[in-house]
Amino acid sequence: MRIINLSSGSDGNMTYLETDNVKVLIDIGLSCNEAIKRLALIGVEPSKIDVILVTHEHNDHIKGIDCFSYKFDIPIFAHADVWANMNNKLLKTPSKNRRFYESSGFKLRDLEVTAVPLPHDVPCFGYIFKNNQGKISILTDIGHTNERILESIQGSQLVYLESNYDKDLLEKNIKYPPALKRRISGGHGHISNKEAACVIRMLAKSGTRQVVLSHLSKENNSPMLAYNFIAEYLQQFGIIEGVHIKIDVATTQPGTMFRL
Repeated sequence: MRIINLSSGSDGNMTYLETDNVKVLIDIGLSCNEAIKRLALIGVEPSKIDVILVTHEHNDHIKGIDCFSYKFDIPIFAHADVWANMNNKLLKTPSKNRRFYESSGFKLRDLEVTAVPLPHDVPCFGYIFKNNQGKISILTDIGHTNERILESIQGSQLVYLESNYDKDLLEKNIKYPPALKRRISGGHGHISNKEAACVIRMLAKSGTRQVVLSHLSKENNSPMLAYNFIAEYLQQFGIIEGVHIKIDVATTQPGTMFRL
């Protein structure tokens, strides 16, 4: 497997994954034209994409999907519960390209996919991908973690994990009304740097060697703040970033291409 995050955050989310036999986009929260440009940067022709997977129907995850799917005749896969909210937002996509799944696991050629329900304020799913001996997990827009979610990602060599906000910055943000702050920090909003750090501690103990902090808030976080907070937290438990586990930070610009 080869995977690269092409944009991450409230301005738009898009990830590209490929095996020897299938090319997949996870979300297109950028404009169609911008999505095409991002793929060109990594030498991928948009018409060669086989499937678009959707995590949920918020605009920062589906902004360019309708146009992209229509332009290149690419099927969109989403859980039936996600389609219930997204169906009327896609005006161009023909019915033949509106594909839904109801079970948690399915295959895309040589790629095994597990959809993991995530607690968010709309139906939302993370994805776990397996190919040969490789396992990659993508978990963003998580209101909170639980044993079921944590068990599902154990054994992943690579995890894209939400680290949305710094608790102090969110509390002191005068631009955000109290209701929005409660939504973000509540059980169906997003997880903080501290919550992400606790998950990464568990992942490091279970053998994960690479984490990419994802979906950072541009108002209530920063790449350096998230990285430093989590690295310092892990160090308290004898887990050294760069030795026991490596941490990258996804931004609105294309990140690192990982190969498993």
